[in-house]
Amino acid sequence: MTPSAPPIDAPPGSHAALRAIGWPLETTDRTQADQDWAPVLAAHPQARPARVSEQHRSGYVVAEGPDHALAAEAMPEWLRRRFPAQERAGVGDWVLIEGGEGETADGAAARAQIVALLPRRSVIKRAAAGEHYHQQIIAANVDTVFVVCGLDSDFNPRRIERYLLLVRGGGAEPVVVLTKADKDGSDAGAGLAALSDLAAQGFAAVAVNATDAESVQTLDPWLRPGRTAVLVGSSGAGKSTLTNTLLGYERMKTGAVRDSDDRGRHTTTHRSLIPLPSGACLIDTPGMRELKPTGEEDLADGGFADVEALAAECRFRDCRHAREPGCAVRAAIERGDVDARRFSNYLKLRDEVAGAAATLALRQAQKGEARKQPRPSHRKLDEQYGKD
Repeated sequence: MTPSAPPIDAPPGSHAALRAIGWPLETTDRTQADQDWAPVLAAHPQARPARVSEQHRSGYVVAEGPDHALAAEAMPEWLRRRFPAQERAGVGDWVLIEGGEGETADGAAARAQIVALLPRRSVIKRAAAGEHYHQQIIAANVDTVFVVCGLDSDFNPRRIERYLLLVRGGGAEPVVVLTKADKDGSDAGAGLAALSDLAAQGFAAVAVNATDAESVQTLDPWLRPGRTAVLVGSSGAGKSTLTNTLLGYERMKTGAVRDSDDRGRHTTTHRSLIPLPSGACLIDTPGMRELKPTGEEDLADGGFADVEALAAECRFRDCRHAREPGCAVRAAIERGDVDARRFSNYLKLRDEVAGAAATLALRQAQKGEARKQPRPSHRKLDEQYGKD
């Protein structure tokens, strides 16, 4: 992980070391684990807990403390081609490992073996890009999601709403962080005002200068010891700069943005879990150009609770909020109570969520039918096709 993490005078795997990387339990005593984790812990009495700090195609890096990380191999079933991606471990997940101590015959560090995935307490995910539906884990077991957006031409309230839709349903608290408040021409007040509809529904939004340590102290309430936060946002929004300032030194590469649209290149190439001097953990993620809903989202979670409440007051239950008489939503738009652009985004996201939900239901039904189909025995295959 990172050498700048606060020194922990405790051996790797001890309760103090695990707490420093977000261990949620008050003890490592397996008999006192909660009802979700107890069966998994009991099934692997010789295994020890660790947290996934990096995920790569060839395997994982897991941590047993803020300054102790080791390579780990995935569970064999995770390597099967059709194994659901969302059921594999992602950054932030807690796993049980065995081995990994000492060296191999050629002098290389021994790899640990992941033997179990502990149930998630929260998960941020999206539908992966491409024609075929599958889900992608962005981060697991996080308390707060910082939705980072620059106060430049990258500022886009509609994209922020899309992030909120994906985040809040995953069980974490979203916080909108507007960066580049120090940039010439930026107007933090105007940016926050543009998010007033979200603020009225209880969403937190702050503006910071990501290069200034005193300014980013605004985020301290969400970065207390033992808590985990993840940074999401487009490339060039300032996620890596914010990470460096929180760490107190330049760990993450940063790059200049394009003058034409203030968008940046991918300076972060993979997700990683980083302990902070405050005692919290931070997960930095690459910029995401596409944010597709999984079909499991609730539109009210995306900052549209007010629109949903208005829709319930429409004269017709199946009102499409177009030209129907007695439409409470259209009346609110005409009064100026609901922004027309925001409502247009609501309709777009509603259709996307509905489409993804239909695809998800179809896949689950097909999977259920496949399980019911008996596999032909070798004897029946021999009778039908003959023996070799």
